Amino acid sequence: MSTIGIIALAAGLYVIVGSAVALSMGNAISHAVDAIARQPEASGKISSSLMIGFVMLETIAIYGLLVSILMMFVLAGRV
Repeated sequence: MSTIGIIALAAGLYVIVGSAVALSMGNAISHAVDAIARQPEASGKISSSLMIGFVMLETIAIYGLLVSILMMFVLAGRV
């Protein structure tokens, strides 16, 4: 596989991971707002659980970025 092909594959992989993380965050926000609207007294617990979930989702996004960067440099033979 050519260097350009590997770089394109790595970029595509990160776009897929980033899109999945963005959709997951949107879904989580939607459900959290719905839950707060139903039980306003539980907004503190819901918000803290939402933040923990966001941290995990951002970690997945960072790992996806790391994998795509490694694919670009290691598989393309630049390291």
